[in-house]
Amino acid sequence: MTQVSDKNIEWYLSNFEAFERGLNGEARQPIHAMRKEAIARFAQLGFPTGKNEEWRFTNVAPITKIQFKLTTLGSASGVTREVIEKFTFGGMKCSRLVFVNGHFVEGLSSLTALPKGVIALSLARTLKSDGDLLYKHLGKYVKGDENGFTALNSGFMQDGAFVSIPDGVVVEEPIHLLFVSTGNESSISTPRNLIIAGKNSQVSIIESYVSLTDVPYLTNAVTEIVAGERSIIEHDKFQDESINAFHIGTTHFQQYAGSNVVSNSIALGGSIVRNNVTSVLGAEGIECTLNGLSLVTGTQLVDNHTAIDHAMPNCVSHELYKSVLDGKSRGVFNGKIFVRKDAQKTDAKQTNKTLLLSDEATMDTKPQLEIFADDVKCTHGATVGQLDDEQVFYLRSRGLSLEAARDILTVAFASDVVSRVHVAALREQLDVIIQKRLRKGRELVEA
Repeated sequence: MTQVSDKNIEWYLSNFEAFERGLNGEARQPIHAMRKEAIARFAQLGFPTGKNEEWRFTNVAPITKIQFKLTTLGSASGVTREVIEKFTFGGMKCSRLVFVNGHFVEGLSSLTALPKGVIALSLARTLKSDGDLLYKHLGKYVKGDENGFTALNSGFMQDGAFVSIPDGVVVEEPIHLLFVSTGNESSISTPRNLIIAGKNSQVSIIESYVSLTDVPYLTNAVTEIVAGERSIIEHDKFQDESINAFHIGTTHFQQYAGSNVVSNSIALGGSIVRNNVTSVLGAEGIECTLNGLSLVTGTQLVDNHTAIDHAMPNCVSHELYKSVLDGKSRGVFNGKIFVRKDAQKTDAKQTNKTLLLSDEATMDTKPQLEIFADDVKCTHGATVGQLDDEQVFYLRSRGLSLEAARDILTVAFASDVVSRVHVAALREQLDVIIQKRLRKGRELVEA
């Protein structure tokens, strides 16, 4: 695997100096020290290589060899409300924060009548208006030393979404965080999102990433989500960026007593995609559900790394990740479940299933259990295979063509994950998008 040269690291270090000089008003704020510490850690870590066990199936050399330029705070780059409508899931009713090249654009955003006390703002604006609340959590869960990409995000964090739900508040409509990438040069955006759900609160967050350019660029995003006691959170991440784009995403859930988190991660676009999803079950009575779906073709690579940390007793976790691979694409799944010594009465289930639509597609799967308690129920399993010949034959015997039979079975395989999305309007639109994408992928392979 190609190693990363010091020159690639020096590029970002030199850009950091210019970045800091452009933020004159923040030199005395805590975020300044956080950035400095993170960029120093990046200088030590560099980018992950094949020597790192967690990255040995994902060669990031195509990312690191490009000297991406930092996106700067500016205009909407020609993006209009009419353009945004294409990415609103059929005009789904919700509050929406829109970010162009990683920066909040108020003129494209729309906030419905949110319940009293709910905050939905940009990170940059919150730093100026309510920094004390933000600093209680920002950077407390995703540390800059996890890997070079998270350190780089922390070093350059400037904007993203900040959502805070007070104790006892139920937000009926979802909050949509829409990230749009544009431009005619290779750039890097580093969105940093923080979502805090108070005690007995409830909210659905949709986080989506899309492209309006075919120029290679890097999205390096980090989202920290705090689930307060007995809170209910659904987090739906949808990634459908350009086939030339690179996406490194990290999502961390910090769960408190009695909280219930559902995470649905769907990846369709990107050349190299890495999704890191972690949940820490830090008290009793917690439930955590992680679902994922990847649909890739051509030479795409999607790597899903998950970790569920059962740190306390009497908690439940469920995990289902599926991949549909066509062409010469590659998939990676590494799912870890940790059961700590004190986490008795843990109930954890993990499943990974892969459907290969071509002989050249490959999958590396590694479900893992690390159990240090003795009174637990833990299972895990993985399957990799092709469409069932008997099922295809049955459908063809009913008059369907081979292509139609394959499409029906593939859509059914993928819909198992989509059906777990609780937001009805989003679920219906995802069904449509996925059916179109599967047909398009088949046509590309056949061509």
